[in-house]
Amino acid sequence: MIRLTLFLAFLLMASAISLVTVRFQTRELFVASERLKSHAHELDAEWRRLQLERAELARNARIDSLARSDLHLVSVTPDRTIYLQQPAPAATEGRP
Repeated sequence: MIRLTLFLAFLLMASAISLVTVRFQTRELFVASERLKSHAHELDAEWRRLQLERAELARNARIDSLARSDLHLVSVTPDRTIYLQQPAPAATEGRP
């Protein structure tokens, strides 16, 4: 009878230690999960900010102003257009 009581007491202690360990691990995983969710939220906000910045940098008006000021480009007008003409191929004798 004493052996059975000791065995059951040992099982009870092992079960209690196991329960405490599992709860501790659960809390650690919950904290890690919340930390990762927070980090994902920060990354999502950064992604949105970068998308807005990219859209701003790709605006046609900005590109046009940079081309005119930094590169000194001007709009094309018909009087500044150069047309190139390719000479017609010479007809070869003996071939249709």
